[in-house]
Parts: sequence; C-alpha cells; structure tokens
Amino acid sequence: MGTSAPGPLGELRAQFPVCERVAYLNAGTNGPIATRAVEAARAQLEREQAEGRGGMPFFLAAAEQAERLRALYAARLGADAADVALTTSTTDGVSRALLAFDLRPGDEILTSDEEHPGVYGPLTAQRRRGVEIRTAPFSQLADAVGPRTRLVVCSHVSWRSGQLAPAALAEIEPPLLLDGAQGAGAVAFDVAALGADLYAGSGQKWLCGPVGLGMLWVSPAMRERLAPPSPGYVNLEDANVGLDAVPAAEARAYDTPALPPASVAQAIAALELFEQTGWERLHAQAHDLAQLAATLLAERGREVLARDRTTLVTWREPGAERRVELLLEAGVVVRSLPGEDLLRASFGGWSSVQDLERLLEVLPKH
Repeated sequence: MGTSAPGPLGELRAQFPVCERVAYLNAGTNGPIATRAVEAARAQLEREQAEGRGGMPFFLAAAEQAERLRALYAARLGADAADVALTTSTTDGVSRALLAFDLRPGDEILTSDEEHPGVYGPLTAQRRRGVEIRTAPFSQLADAVGPRTRLVVCSHVSWRSGQLAPAALAEIEPPLLLDGAQGAGAVAFDVAALGADLYAGSGQKWLCGPVGLGMLWVSPAMRERLAPPSPGYVNLEDANVGLDAVPAAEARAYDTPALPPASVAQAIAALELFEQTGWERLHAQAHDLAQLAATLLAERGREVLARDRTTLVTWREPGAERRVELLLEAGVVVRSLPGEDLLRASFGGWSSVQDLERLLEVLPKH
C-alpha cells in the first residue's frame, strides 16, 4: 500500500487474540479485549472467591481501585481526577447531567440532527417533561444557539461521520454537554479547551474496558451551579451523619452507586497497557490508518463522508446491513448505520494495514 501505510504495533496487537482471527474494525461499538485485562478480571474474581467480599480490606481495596480508574480516565480527558465521575456508560453520564440541570417546561435544549440514540433517548425524557428539543445540522450548531437555549448537547466526534464538533462551540454562552463516546481514547484533547462544561464518555469502546463502565467530567463551575440528581452512599461528603449528609464537592457526587471490582480491574489493566504502549503512538496508528482507508475507499469509487483526523471512516454502500453479514463471513468486522446505506469502520492502535487490505479485498468492486 505504499510508504504512507503505518507499521503495526506488534506487541500491542498480540494482546488482542481476536485480531488473529478477524480484521476487527468496530471499536466504535466495543473495543477488543486484551489478554492482560482478562487476567486482571480473573484474578480479582478469584480473590473474591477465596477471601470473600466482607470486611474493610475488600471495601478499601475496591475504593483504591476506583480511584486508580478515575485517575486514568481523567488523563484521557486532560482533566483533574477530582472533576471526573465514574458511570456505567456515555448514556448514563448524559442522563445524570441532564437531570442535574433540572430543566422546566419551556426551556430549550439544542442538539444536532445526527446524534446517537444514546443521546436522543435522554433528550426524549426531557421532552416528556415539557422541555423543548431543537435540532440543527452538526456543523452549524454554534450559529443555531438562540436566546432561549439553556443547554447544547452534541457529540465531540460524530458517531456517523468521524467529524469533530465545531470549534465555535467553545465560545457559546449556554453550557455545553459533549457526548464523548467516540472521543475518549480515540483522540487526544484537553476537555476544558473544547469549551465543554460536561463531557460523558464510554469505557468499553476506545479504552477497551468491559461493557458497563464510563465517565462524566463536570467542570468545577458547573458543580457549583448544579445539584447531583441522585446522591447515594458513595456520593456523600460524610455518609455517617444521616439526613444531614451533603453531596461531595468533587465530581464523585455523580458516581454510579456501585461498580463491579472485576470490571474495574479489567479496565485498569487495559488502560495501563495503553499507557505502556504510549498514547501518542496509539493515536498516530489509528488516525493514519483511518485516513489511508478513506483515501483508498474514495479511489475505489466509494463516497466517503466528510471526516476529520479521527478513528472513524464511513462510506455509502448499497445494501449496507446485508454487507455487514457478508463481511463478517469473510472475517471483517464493521457496522452499518441504522436507516442509511452506510458502513463504518473503526481503526485503533491495534489495527494493521493487513486489516485494511482484508476489508478492501472483500468489498465488491465499483
């Protein structure tokens, strides 16, 4: 494929057994699972089996692991750990953030016309409460902010195209809540520099953790303005003062009530593997391969959607849903986008030129 093709990160790729069998190009749904991460989860479960889960040693160890995960997530956001909550998914984080705003009938939320159902779902719940939801094209969101807009909610990286949110959103007056499902771990960024006030992300996609983990960044300014929607034991400043308890000042006030320690151990192991490899190398590999894929697909007659330097490549493909099945039979894992004849490939630091070659070989000629 020429000298522009990036070389493989062999040691990293060897940690993902699925890559030996298929061209795994769907981390935008779920990332592959590393051997090291499976070993960490198994070790945690075996400790619990042998030692039980009662007493302070278990709870102290679980709390320490949670704080380690919080710090690793914060590093991916360019943020302080105190500003990051642990959630179960991007949608969980979006929902917690929306509830904290306590919007009322007549208030307006502005969003784009190409958001993921994981954003639209929580927004429909707000609509049932009388909040008005208005949409505008993704690229024109900043210009669409109006005098009644109380909140803007959109993707950091569009799940549909791989485009980045408009830079002008950093300058808008209403608070900005970003869906970071395709951002956290996929691109390098400083969350505050994006102009975001809240940022919800996933742990199972580009960070290759288990399903059921995510994060929510809440800026200090927003924490002063908002009240956590459902504080529980883990969210309180002092849980031992009964009805006088108040939420913690840190973002942990938005933490989900409980996370499985084995899942936390699995997520930490994957993140530490990536730290060892080097995030700059990971991002360069993924972004270079995605750009090469976009170029070669266009050369082969495909219409590739406009994108930025991210990990996603989406193109028009007749019969896209059926094509996903046929590609899987040929050992290539991609996804179609619902309601459109679009295929999307997701490239990670574990991806190789051979994966791209395999995809191109099994696509029908145009």
